Amino acid sequence: MRSLLFVPADNERKLAKAAAAGADALALDLEDSVLPPRKPAARKMLAEYLAGYHGASQIWVRVNDLESGELLKDLAAAVPLAPAGILLPKIRGPEDLDTVSHYLDMAEAIHGVAAGTVGILTVSTETPSAVLRMPELLKVPRPRLKVLTWGAEDLSTALGAGDPRTPEGAWRPVYQHARTQCVLAAHALGIEALDTVHVDFRDAEGCRRSAETARHEGFTGKIAIHPDQVPVINAAFTPSAAELEFARRVVAAFEAGSGAVSLDGKMLDVPHLKSARRLLKAAGASAGGGADGR
Repeated sequence: MRSLLFVPADNERKLAKAAAAGADALALDLEDSVLPPRKPAARKMLAEYLAGYHGASQIWVRVNDLESGELLKDLAAAVPLAPAGILLPKIRGPEDLDTVSHYLDMAEAIHGVAAGTVGILTVSTETPSAVLRMPELLKVPRPRLKVLTWGAEDLSTALGAGDPRTPEGAWRPVYQHARTQCVLAAHALGIEALDTVHVDFRDAEGCRRSAETARHEGFTGKIAIHPDQVPVINAAFTPSAAELEFARRVVAAFEAGSGAVSLDGKMLDVPHLKSARRLLKAAGASAGGGADGR
């Protein structure tokens, strides 16, 4: 999943344009972008939209958090539609994932949806306890947990702090720590890691730099808040022709030799081979020369 586009579920105009944005996934939002009086209408519009949806983007539904009093209503509306998953915000620790997993078990059973169909994508850094307890996610397998992402604004609010970014646009240390914890935990779990939003949707160049940095830090994709960000993000997370060609040459060099090999004046060893194979596999590309990147 290179790109996940947020779409307010109560905005007919934005829903109508969402499928054409080209995002790998859509997050139909019942939470922050929907005012409390509009939430019943948003659930109804969600169902109506998905009843006629024929787009290529994977569908996720951002639900309200456990303490909101809205979560069970959201799940009752979303689960019968069998989305790829729910985006769960503001967790405090692993027990919140377990509670919501049990809710999903019940909802799937009630509505005749195959058990385990609905995955969970969780924002893993919106409360201080979630950041401090992130290593606990590794202790117990949670098959529904498919993706981790992170966010700074809610954490800043929880801390009573100000702008999480410096005047130069860099993350302040506490938020950089949360970001690092998220990407490390995701890879330790063997699941996807999505980078947070670039809030200035008019700043295409800043979005590009942010997405490219995120990719080189190990994130597998990024959240978009405007359709114009989607092609920028998709491009940043798509290996270039030069990268693919180099990866094929790395694989070929190891097939022709053993142990460490030399390529373009540089010594390469097994981690370089693994990285090349991973890139080719992620891109769905052949390694050539009889190798398939496995």
